[in-house]
Amino acid sequence: MHTVLIIDDSDINQTLIKALVLKLGDCQPVLFDNPVKALEWCHDNVPDLVIVDYMMPEMDGLKFIAAFRGLHGRNELPVLMITASDQRDIRYDALLGGANDFLTKPIDRVEFSARARNMLNLRQGQKYMANHVQELEVRVQERTREIRNREKELIFRISRAAEFRDPETGAHIQRMAHFSAVIARGLDLDAKTQQLILEAAPMHDVGKIGIPDYILLKPGKLTHEEFEVMKNHAALGYELLKSSGSEILQAGAEIALSHHEKYDGSGYPKGLAGTKIPLLGRIVAVADVFDALTSERPYKRAWALDAACKFLEDSRGAHFDPLCVEAFLAGWEDVLEIRQSFQDEDVPAI
Repeated sequence: MHTVLIIDDSDINQTLIKALVLKLGDCQPVLFDNPVKALEWCHDNVPDLVIVDYMMPEMDGLKFIAAFRGLHGRNELPVLMITASDQRDIRYDALLGGANDFLTKPIDRVEFSARARNMLNLRQGQKYMANHVQELEVRVQERTREIRNREKELIFRISRAAEFRDPETGAHIQRMAHFSAVIARGLDLDAKTQQLILEAAPMHDVGKIGIPDYILLKPGKLTHEEFEVMKNHAALGYELLKSSGSEILQAGAEIALSHHEKYDGSGYPKGLAGTKIPLLGRIVAVADVFDALTSERPYKRAWALDAACKFLEDSRGAHFDPLCVEAFLAGWEDVLEIRQSFQDEDVPAI
């Protein structure tokens, strides 16, 4: 059903145009004798065709069209202006001012029918295109969501591939990723960045794929030479991820390279200090160390939560960015909930 807005201060003209509109079929005429009130109606309603007379009190047809076109989403709607036969200049102004077509008085029924149908066909085409575009947008969103979900799954599996060669667990990468998001939220980072770090943080140790088993799985303390090899996993992870076109993998590369840097400059691989360390790396450093301390492994017992929190507090400004530690502790209720949601599989007794 098409909505046809008719604006004319003459009752006789309104009656005639309404009758002609009804003969078109599948049309619902809406009548106004006052253009100002018609314009108010247009703020909340979208007609499929506007038929407006030129000579009217308070606001003539040209001014109405200009105001109508100024409303949001009304720029392309078809407008048909009615003028007197000797108002050639007015018709030119109407076309230049936004009218799509015009009729002259007295109105010819055949001409009215043809012009009105053309305008309604134009509107029908606009609706079809709008619906088609909307459908395409929905499809694109669905495909994008599918691709992103596959990307997230791939990222998790890559992260787990590194963890399989390490005494860590899949729950560890889930916990530390969510801890990282808690810190990002506590730092008032935008929602997009919070989601980015949640998805990228699990790749922090992906470079361990390139570390020999005799070092990675050594139960005792590493020698100086072995530790130097182990430190290479930060650069290896960066090299593995840096060339990706994915924003998530690029963030993962940054995290992999920087999450072992320390706030006082004593970390590795570059010895960066303070805010020269990328923010994502500073955030993940807190999340990763806390979860490592409080997780039981075959080679160590889990620290008590109070002891781990004290370690974070004591290491402010040395190992960790003080603001990141503060944000982590401020989200303590969320931290406890995350620990409950992502628990390790059974760990062999020490």
